[in-house]
Amino acid sequence: MDDTSQADQPIFKALLVPHRSLGGKGFAILMGVLLVLWLSVAAFFWSLGAWPVVGFFGLDLLAVYIAFRLNYRQARQREEVSLSRTSLHIRKVPPSGPAQEFDFNPFWSRFKVERHAEIGVTRMTVEARQKQVGLGSFLNPDDRASFAEAFGAALATAKGR
Repeated sequence: MDDTSQADQPIFKALLVPHRSLGGKGFAILMGVLLVLWLSVAAFFWSLGAWPVVGFFGLDLLAVYIAFRLNYRQARQREEVSLSRTSLHIRKVPPSGPAQEFDFNPFWSRFKVERHAEIGVTRMTVEARQKQVGLGSFLNPDDRASFAEAFGAALATAKGR
């Protein structure tokens, strides 16, 4: 293998995705339990003659469903980071719309991490000349700190430090 192809081999790859604690099966179970509860409470109020309450309970159930669906839609976003000795490639895929791709030269790139004393890592950006790209804004502080440490070390390795 020659030096050129070896320099193009990725030394760091990461796929950043938002954390979602409730999967599809859990969502179906939750909605089923809420539906059973709604039906039992609705039947009770209906038997008391307070039938308008049934409609309002239905609106609550619909609001929970819509909130979860919007949350799952946002979970489709992701960021792909690939670093070799010759290139840094970032691909940002939003929940809808076209993906954005950014290419940097690792030797001219700077990885900037902003921290808060109580929260930890609050913001991460890759900068080079007039170009600036934010990374991992949807990650929780612990995941941001973990990524910042690993990516910072990989970038230093790519620069030969």
